Amino acid sequence: MTTASLFAPARLGPLTLSNHLVMAPMTRNRSPGNVPEPIVATYYAQRATAGLIVTEGVGPSPNGVGYARQPGIYSPAQVAAWKTVTDAVHARGGHIFMQFMHTGRIGHPLNLPQGAEVLAPSAIAAPGEMFTDQQGKQPHPTPRAMTEADLGKTRDEFVASARNAIAAGFDGVELHGANGYLLEQFLSPVTNQRTDAYGGSVEKRVRYVLEVARAVADAIGGSKVGIRLSPYGANGGMTAYPEIDETYLLLVKKLADAGLQYIHVVDHSAMGAPPVPDTLKAALRKAWPRTLIVCGGFDRAKAEAALQEGRADLVAFGRPFLANPDLVSRLEHGRPLNAPDFATFYTPGPKGYIDYPTSS
Repeated sequence: MTTASLFAPARLGPLTLSNHLVMAPMTRNRSPGNVPEPIVATYYAQRATAGLIVTEGVGPSPNGVGYARQPGIYSPAQVAAWKTVTDAVHARGGHIFMQFMHTGRIGHPLNLPQGAEVLAPSAIAAPGEMFTDQQGKQPHPTPRAMTEADLGKTRDEFVASARNAIAAGFDGVELHGANGYLLEQFLSPVTNQRTDAYGGSVEKRVRYVLEVARAVADAIGGSKVGIRLSPYGANGGMTAYPEIDETYLLLVKKLADAGLQYIHVVDHSAMGAPPVPDTLKAALRKAWPRTLIVCGGFDRAKAEAALQEGRADLVAFGRPFLANPDLVSRLEHGRPLNAPDFATFYTPGPKGYIDYPTSS
């Protein structure tokens, strides 16, 4: 149990963070051609007073960039662009991890680089539509089910991108195992209906996530790797299944053995998803030996309570950081927060991105 203040320095493996606040990963779609624009460096540098920044979801491969203007980390141009981001954050005393978001079936061919394709554990289309710059909203396509060769290639792409992220100056990487994207698609029987060694039982469905996590940890060191999880999440067509708690407890125990530094557990109930049961949160807390980050509907009082009661080591804020570059100072001194402009969450350009005012 910790008695640290939200605003006191915190430890994350070998890193000393300036406080216990984390800027949660948030998709912003400001990278035309899948390469971050200069305003991306400005955006993250403005928020460098966070103890830790976790970037928006970044594609570890051409197949993984399912959204329009989603950045990647698989080319020299992308590495160079991200280096300007990490330099800007570090110059202001911040720390920053890159989130790897392979979108899996949550993509569209119009959003992918030439020659890339929409892949997933099974050939099951996601419900709903995907925005494209060329043709507006389009139905999600049926993905191609990944072969074992695809699994190996994709795992190797995660590893190569992890090395690229470290070369670009990132302090570490976060695997996106949440929100209905590729890694969570393997965990759930809703999206994983394979009959090989990667589908069927709980043990088989967690296998691929563990293989990717172990490979990335082996490549760059487990102290530089975290993973985000969203049990009971509803994004991307995910729905509840009977063995959710069993799945996440088994996964977390095996991830601990793999040496990852943190798990980042998000509860989306504030956005309409089913709540993550307190019993599961407590079990995950008990099962995880290192840093636990929690996220989902926190304000200052709730965040401080989570720390004081030992339910978390760090607390992540999403939209409040989006709209308040100086969120840490505003929370510490009780100043009012800017309201986020929902209309500019995913639009190109600086409006609603780097023009939110700071408080005096």
